[in-house]
Amino acid sequence: MRTLCASTLIGEFFIIGFAGLVAMKTDLGQGTVWGVCGGAMLLCVLLCGVVTRPVGVALGWVLQVALFLSGIVVPMMFILGAAFGGLWWASVHYGRKINEAKARFAAEHPSPSGV
Repeated sequence: MRTLCASTLIGEFFIIGFAGLVAMKTDLGQGTVWGVCGGAMLLCVLLCGVVTRPVGVALGWVLQVALFLSGIVVPMMFILGAAFGGLWWASVHYGRKINEAKARFAAEHPSPSGV
């Protein structure tokens, strides 16, 4: 799960940065734009480290909603936010299935050396 979710979050990191460049063409000040975008980009990176914990997944969903709602400022973000929301769901859903399958395999096929 960690790899799939982290890949999605790193993709979002770049999308948020590009959206910040587009948002600079709006009436918002540069400080506001980069304060919000920088905070969201930092959250993406930090979430990569805690994504295996329940709070990491919950914060990831909050980030997905915020990314979608950023379409109010940059309309294309409605589309990208929905796309990344779907990717986040798939990363969490299929990542958990992969983790369960790995655990089942490890239980059924113990290592001969015990490692």
